[in-house]
Amino acid sequence: MFAIVGFLVVCIAIIGGYLLEHGNLSVLFQPAELVIIGGAALGGFITASPPKIIKAVIASLKKMLTYKPYSKADYLDALLLLNGIFYKIRQQGLVSVESDVENPAESSLFQQYPSVVKNHHAVSLITDTLRTVMTTTVAPHELEALLESELEVHQEELMQPSLTLTFIADSLPGLGIVAAVLGVVITMGKINEPPEVLGHSVGAALVGTFLGVLLCYGYISPISRNLSHIANEEIQYLTVLKVALLAFIGGGAAPKVAIEFGRRAIPPDVKPTFVELEEALRQKK
Repeated sequence: MFAIVGFLVVCIAIIGGYLLEHGNLSVLFQPAELVIIGGAALGGFITASPPKIIKAVIASLKKMLTYKPYSKADYLDALLLLNGIFYKIRQQGLVSVESDVENPAESSLFQQYPSVVKNHHAVSLITDTLRTVMTTTVAPHELEALLESELEVHQEELMQPSLTLTFIADSLPGLGIVAAVLGVVITMGKINEPPEVLGHSVGAALVGTFLGVLLCYGYISPISRNLSHIANEEIQYLTVLKVALLAFIGGGAAPKVAIEFGRRAIPPDVKPTFVELEEALRQKK
């Protein structure tokens, strides 16, 4: 939603400023320039991107319009779920959570926290880590390296749409110049025309440069940055889970201590206080 507001602000500021200087909007309406710039950018995007990246970019653009940042409640749910898992393991042993790990969708423990369950990557991180501990004798430092490797790979995947759009944004000013040069070439064919005709043709050609720069810095680059923020928020959320899991499984910390490790890794603006976490834990007992 905020992205749409940003797009409107850019549009209103550009057109409003132009009209304040008594500009003629009809001069800016150059469909041919948009076809040249947009078509060339789309072609470059298709050429540079395998099908999975194209699908990822489209999915990310849809997600950007409906994205809801992680809230304090989301982080509390994650910590409470881990606390429930840790206490069950501490009291009944690791085998006691086998059914929860194998089928989270039907686990009464997981189903108490729908905000976590709907996050496929979060559920996979928790269940795969517990499966690894159940079926292997992985050392704490090996488990830490394993989780860090998984998050690095996931971060690279999440950043691909942003990096791809950055590539497109970087190409737009150059493509705007291409459109402008073609406009100048057309203008040179009208060299015998009256000055007002030549002036209109030159103005139309310069619109190509204007559109290329505007699309780059006013739209595509901000979209790329927005997708980058979304990817970083996702990694921050998974990092909290990783820290708590390592503290309990790798470090042998008590459940409440492991949860506190996780709480300390939450970004400050959405971090629940110690008292808030304690109150949430009491209510779950």
